[in-house]
Amino acid sequence: MTLFNIIAVLITLSAVFAWLNDRFLKLPTAIGLMLIALLMSLFLLLPIPGTEGLESDVRLMVDSIDFDATVLHGMLSFLLFAGALHVSLKELAEHKWVIAVLASVSVFISTILVGGVAWLLFSLLGLEIPLIYCLLFGALISPTDPIAVLGILKSAGAPRGLELKITGESLFNDGVAVVLFLVLFDIAVGGEQVTLGAALQLFLKEAVGGLLLGLVSGGIAYLMLRKIDKYQVEVLITLAVASGAYALAEHLHLSAPITVVVAGLLIGNQVRLHAMSDKTQSHLDDFWELTDEILNAVLFVMIGLEVLVISINGPTLIAGLLAIPLVLVARVVSVGAPVAWMRRFRSFSTGAITILTWGALRGGISVALALSLPESEVRNVLLTVTYIVVVFSILVQGLTLGAVVKRVGERADLEMERTELPRPPEQADSAH
Repeated sequence: MTLFNIIAVLITLSAVFAWLNDRFLKLPTAIGLMLIALLMSLFLLLPIPGTEGLESDVRLMVDSIDFDATVLHGMLSFLLFAGALHVSLKELAEHKWVIAVLASVSVFISTILVGGVAWLLFSLLGLEIPLIYCLLFGALISPTDPIAVLGILKSAGAPRGLELKITGESLFNDGVAVVLFLVLFDIAVGGEQVTLGAALQLFLKEAVGGLLLGLVSGGIAYLMLRKIDKYQVEVLITLAVASGAYALAEHLHLSAPITVVVAGLLIGNQVRLHAMSDKTQSHLDDFWELTDEILNAVLFVMIGLEVLVISINGPTLIAGLLAIPLVLVARVVSVGAPVAWMRRFRSFSTGAITILTWGALRGGISVALALSLPESEVRNVLLTVTYIVVVFSILVQGLTLGAVVKRVGERADLEMERTELPRPPEQADSAH
């Protein structure tokens, strides 16, 4: 199929599935689209007479999509920019140290825990996966996916402080996870002996370089935008920043996700206030909100269709199901330990660890990283396990996040009532 035909089919499916979801299911758009696409894919896999040709055509289309390149080197730039554009930099700065710890230390802890336990788990199931590849799995499944998180948190009703922490973490931990993934990938594929110093140097180059490039890109946009007042040109400039800065960062081997997030935060806050008219701001918000919705719809349809090209058998299915609690427990430990330490310096909402754990959704980025591994049986196993964890994360965690937030809030109220200070004796007597 030609590129235009693939895009046409994906957009058409997204539109039809979005209509079905809005008309009948009433689920959050991202979850509804993925669920319908997944059900359609599973239906096509059933031995139903007359569907063989359709199943073959859809499988061929899905197989021809370079999911890794499409997500990591295309859609991610616009989705991250759109997400960062509407985050308050002032509010984000209030939680900067918590976000920094969750986006870095927690990812490292989770990677080691998931990788080590997964290696033992795979061995018990008879799956020969080298330890370094298990650590790669830990690196790609540990970070929260900003695309999934930003889309679902809007309606979850989490406390504002926790929502900002989860949002900020998901926007920035991609850079950390990708650098960690690349270091482990070099060891796994190239057999290189990467020292701790070299890994730290690579991380600093990618992260700090990406941050500086984001500031420069946002600064250039500010200088251009303050000189004009024509919303068509101004929106085009922001589109150029989202795509051009991301592409330049990849060319310079800097963290492209961090670059567009920083540029998006700068344009969405300082540039918006000092270089845009109200009319431009309105058109800018409408454009990026629509872009975000369309790309999210297409991405989650792609995730749902991806099951057609994944090989699932007994051992890999069991491994995937066991990986779900493993990833959740690793998340509890990786956020619980830093939060427990940070409680000495700042307060956290009641149930913070519960919400940080259950709200840590995995999505297209994890699948894309798994697909970037070289073709082998090891890749097939890790891709299947990753896909099962992602499907559970989006469908189960995503659908129940609002209920968990409400339950934690109600429990917090009960705890406050139980710990209410007793009244003095004279007040108690007068009450009778």
